[in-house]
Amino acid sequence: MLVDEDPLAQLAVIDRLEIGPVRLRVDRLAMPYRVHAAGKVAETDLLYRWEQKVFDPEDESSRQLASLIGAQVALNYGLFCHELVLHGPFDPADRTLLAKMVENTAREIYVKKFLEPNPFITGAARRLPAIRRKSYTRARLSFPDVAPSGQRPRSGDDSARSWWTADPSRIAVLSSGGKDSLLSYGLLREMGLETHSVFVNESGRHWFTARNAYRYLRGEAPGTTSRVWTSSDRVFSWMLRHLPFVRRDHSRIRSDEYPIRLWTVAVFLFGALPVLRARGIGRIVIGDEYDTTRRVRRQGIAHYDGLYDQSRYFDEALTRYYRRKGWPLEQFSLLRQMSELLIQKTLAGRYPRLLRQQVSCHAAHIENERTLPCGRCEKCRRIVGMLIAVGSDPERCGYTSEQTRTCLEELARRGVLQESSGAQQLAWMLSRRGALAGGTEALGGARENAEILKLRFDRQASPPETVPADLREPLFDILLEHADGAVEKKGRSWSPHRPPSGLAQTERASDTSAPESPSSISQHAGPTSFVLGELTWPQARSRFGETDIVLLPVGAIEQHGPHLPLDIDGWDAEYLCREVATRCTDPKPLVLPLIPFGVSYHHDDFAGTLSVGPDTLAQFVYEVGMAAAKHGVTKFVIINGHGGNAPALQLAAQKINRDARIFTCVDSGETSDREINAIAETRNDVHAGEIETSTALATRPHLVDESLLESSVPKFSSRYLEFSSASSVEWYEHTARISDSGVLGDPTKASRAKGERMWELMTGHLVRFIETLKDLSLDEIVEHRH
Repeated sequence: MLVDEDPLAQLAVIDRLEIGPVRLRVDRLAMPYRVHAAGKVAETDLLYRWEQKVFDPEDESSRQLASLIGAQVALNYGLFCHELVLHGPFDPADRTLLAKMVENTAREIYVKKFLEPNPFITGAARRLPAIRRKSYTRARLSFPDVAPSGQRPRSGDDSARSWWTADPSRIAVLSSGGKDSLLSYGLLREMGLETHSVFVNESGRHWFTARNAYRYLRGEAPGTTSRVWTSSDRVFSWMLRHLPFVRRDHSRIRSDEYPIRLWTVAVFLFGALPVLRARGIGRIVIGDEYDTTRRVRRQGIAHYDGLYDQSRYFDEALTRYYRRKGWPLEQFSLLRQMSELLIQKTLAGRYPRLLRQQVSCHAAHIENERTLPCGRCEKCRRIVGMLIAVGSDPERCGYTSEQTRTCLEELARRGVLQESSGAQQLAWMLSRRGALAGGTEALGGARENAEILKLRFDRQASPPETVPADLREPLFDILLEHADGAVEKKGRSWSPHRPPSGLAQTERASDTSAPESPSSISQHAGPTSFVLGELTWPQARSRFGETDIVLLPVGAIEQHGPHLPLDIDGWDAEYLCREVATRCTDPKPLVLPLIPFGVSYHHDDFAGTLSVGPDTLAQFVYEVGMAAAKHGVTKFVIINGHGGNAPALQLAAQKINRDARIFTCVDSGETSDREINAIAETRNDVHAGEIETSTALATRPHLVDESLLESSVPKFSSRYLEFSSASSVEWYEHTARISDSGVLGDPTKASRAKGERMWELMTGHLVRFIETLKDLSLDEIVEHRH
């Protein structure tokens, strides 16, 4: 295609970028990179080296993981190649991930490196127009090698679990020597968790930033500190030689940005995975703060502001990928609710020994066996400014008094690369200390933005769910000792908020407002573009174009003992759907209107029960499903709030699948049943007992009449009739013949705390399920796993 017809065609200067196959040893790999351009072929090797044995070169799973590691650098060049050939045993999950990330990175590089000012770009490429299109990848991806059937353990197989066994109490920190990873390390150690620091660093000066922290932690915790070396920096520089629109003298240009690359965190992250597998580590922490999760537009092009691999979307996408692979691994950040300024304040105040190891400067140098910052770059002036603002001495991080003075002068003259509200807060704090040697215009003015020093909870950037449930309480309790409280985003403003862990004791005592319910689940759904009934028809048309997943809540109006409301099943089903949709990444699934009536004839002896027949309910749900399929829905998830509905809903699901040929399933939180039953103390607790009363106390305590709680646990003559028995049969009976009160269980053992844990389990499992469905086509859902 001519450049005049497509201005972006001039960027496709490489005929073919070919990588692999990997050459593997027990502690190192070499991945060949070959550039075919203008009739010539150039080749180099991407290298990784580990401090321990992490591979079996004869094992296919080792070769597959090594191939994935070696492929990451190549994902930066989809905009510049006609063909990208990746040799290696990549399975469907690998190919899907690589293709998605090539496309995402191509768009980000186009926007951030060509549409925005870039001192490294020359010629006509500096003047590219903004073009909106579905795909920016120029390269056709090719995977010549097929993963041999049966060689790699698949998700859910026993072989997968033995291939990578992991303990979630063992956590790795992707470490760099910066404040984020140092604070993450300190927090995890204080919470009593086995914490492994894995440093993955490039050749040359990039290692300097990590050197102090690595040497210190290796001495403090030698068995849990590891270094992985890679030549990725050399390969990135080598690739620039093949991009004629990059200035030849790029190495002499002083800049805080790289010329082209944006997909870099994964280069380190995948390099750490063999260490995690070898050590049985079940979680990996990446130190990313509040303002790294962004979705913005430039000239109509939606993008992640060049920060996708530091966003919560990246963590969630990688966790879904690990699960598809059968790897028992979870990825997250402990710091999503924190600003950069609050991170620096907490590190300085709580872990001074770790602060002394911090090096946040890519132009650092070594003196007397210690790495010292340059004191001239943007990162240095930002760190110096923050340290002084929070009352800490920059000398603790190696800055001289002269460097501190220079950094403050440059701070006032040139500002910092920081969220605008954070820069204004920094200017305000420095001005109050009389520390700024100049005006504040470069920082956007001195203005107090109190939320910067608080924990910030935002449904998109930093919901509490970014931190695993078992870590939230100890984590937030520690952080609230250094933060000025917590706030929640409502519209464009911040409101006081109580984190899932509760506030510090002094704040709890002064809080006279009504408690939020449940504390671990947000009651503020925020924008409800995922609720179909609240949309206009043009909005609905747009949303059906974005998502092919819908959730249908189905409930019942029936007795729930003398202490619970009649609508408990329907309310719970709809609540679960909305919470799941709220927590899902964009595009969120659509939540259909609740079907409030169910098959409840067995409760007819109690006033208020309104029942429909199973044929009626099945036909109703069937017609809703068929109607949804006409709008492009291919994944129809029925959320059932009432056990008596199950046979009718299963029938409806089968008929929808048969006639619309779409994925249809029924769930009521059953994916969590075993864990929920483990929380409950009562056997045969099936209706209005400990479980349902606990979940009601967690969401609508004002509708629970605790004065009428009474145990009514049924006991039967055979284990085949016991509801809690693994050997029980499905059987039906009118409730009044078993219980005079309508209760089948023990509501006296219910508690709000139990209910919150139950909701967290149900919601978490369903979110992970929906996120998994997003990544699967209908063909992939039924794909055979050998």
